[in-house]
Amino acid sequence: MFDFGFSELMVIGVVMLIVVGPERLPKVARTAGHLLGRVQRYVTDVKSDIQREMQLEELKKLQEQVKQQAQELESTVRQGVASVESEVGQAAEEVRSILPNGARASETAPVKGEGGSAEAAADPGPVRGGALLASGTEHRPQLELGLDGAAPASAPTPDKGKA
Repeated sequence: MFDFGFSELMVIGVVMLIVVGPERLPKVARTAGHLLGRVQRYVTDVKSDIQREMQLEELKKLQEQVKQQAQELESTVRQGVASVESEVGQAAEEVRSILPNGARASETAPVKGEGGSAEAAADPGPVRGGALLASGTEHRPQLELGLDGAAPASAPTPDKGKA
């Protein structure tokens, strides 16, 4: 930036000694050093602020890219799920068309001795652990993983006495 050699600094020092005098020269040099330090800190702070703003801009761009990719992934997954559901529905319709009417009625008819009421006999009831929906498709209950802290009733609990 500045190209000062040793000879130029010596000339500036001699001129300062003559102009300021030997009594006030240390105080002026000290004040000049403090001012120079403040300027250097100010320049460093400005540089770090500019760098921080640039990094913040880059992070915002990265965040937007991640959001776009997440939306694309979500739409892709939704399309995949929809296609799988439609294929499963078509396969179920094909199976229903192949099965005779008597076989379908026997699967949905309640077993005598279960429930015992007239309402239970009129309701098609569960089909192999699931409920028959109005659309004719079967709704099966989801598997509970027990992640909420409560152990499911069917899961064995470890015996603390056997440890």
